[in-house]
Amino acid sequence: MYLKSYETKYGTMVAVADAELVGKKFKYKGGEFFVNPRFYQGEQASAVEVMDAVRDAATVNLVGRKSVECGKMAGVISEKNILWISKKIPHAQAVVVPENQ
Repeated sequence: MYLKSYETKYGTMVAVADAELVGKKFKYKGGEFFVNPRFYQGEQASAVEVMDAVRDAATVNLVGRKSVECGKMAGVISEKNILWISKKIPHAQAVVVPENQ
């Protein structure tokens, strides 16, 4: 998986994509979904690194089965957050609200 972090005025935004999807285009609802390398291709990361980054982020953008599964395991993505770009490619976004707030 690729993991890329961005600092925003609202906190850290994390983009994660399964490595084999980066640079590919997929048909989605009459348009296309592009897994843009400029946005997603950061450092290679393990599942543990992705889950840690996702837990610490303010916003999360995930594409691909492995990436979305890490978001689910980290507790920030639920099934209702998942959009299916195709029958095989999940995409999820979330705003992470810390439990103590």
